[in-house]
Amino acid sequence: DIPLALRYFGGAGKAHMDEFGTPLETFAKIRAKASRHAAKNPVALFRQEVTAEDVMAAQVVWPGVMTKLMACPPTCGAAAAIICSKEFADKHGLDSSVRIAAQAMTTDGPETFEAHDMREVVGFSMAKRAADQVYEAAGIGPEDVDVVELHDCFAHNELITYEALGLCGRGEAAKFVDDGDNTYGGKYVTNPSGGLLSKGHPLGATGLAQCTELVQQLRGQADARQVDGARLALQHNLGLGGACVTTLYEKA
Repeated sequence: DIPLALRYFGGAGKAHMDEFGTPLETFAKIRAKASRHAAKNPVALFRQEVTAEDVMAAQVVWPGVMTKLMACPPTCGAAAAIICSKEFADKHGLDSSVRIAAQAMTTDGPETFEAHDMREVVGFSMAKRAADQVYEAAGIGPEDVDVVELHDCFAHNELITYEALGLCGRGEAAKFVDDGDNTYGGKYVTNPSGGLLSKGHPLGATGLAQCTELVQQLRGQADARQVDGARLALQHNLGLGGACVTTLYEKA
């Protein structure tokens, strides 16, 4: 039997393939990109680089839809954050150069169940609403964002999230990947940490891991992963059944 999460997210990817003719190789390219990023992250769990060909040759878990390397492995991990006022940070010489410019949380809507589309079941419109609210609150557009950490529990979800966040248009995700606009040298650097696919997905700790990566990027502390001139960073995190949180971080 195919596990439930795999059916959900694989089904979402299949819906994109069916509607737009997205090739399976596109998901393999996303996974290969994740491995290249993770190779530069000393705290990533899976630092071995793989090629798109390696991903395509991996064990098939859903014929024509997914191989094993297109799915993130749940991993162990924990995270904690200390929240303080700016006054406290200034008093103790802590870095307060990064702030939250906007944040939004959305939940399932009627389309989740009425659209009969697995992309909606895994939160496409939920993510789009959260991103749109953040852009409006901050007075920016997606084109202003420099670096993104998004919830790539499967390569398929990373692809549909590109479109939900407005990084590219509907149906344009395969071209977005082929053009290299999801990595260094392109329009956006997505998941410089390696993402859930390669950094690891410690479930409850994932959100703070994303936050940490983006704050380090905006502080210029990301070493070999550093996105040059990063000023605005977008975080996308979700859980099914269902909520999505999108946060925009800004360098002062």
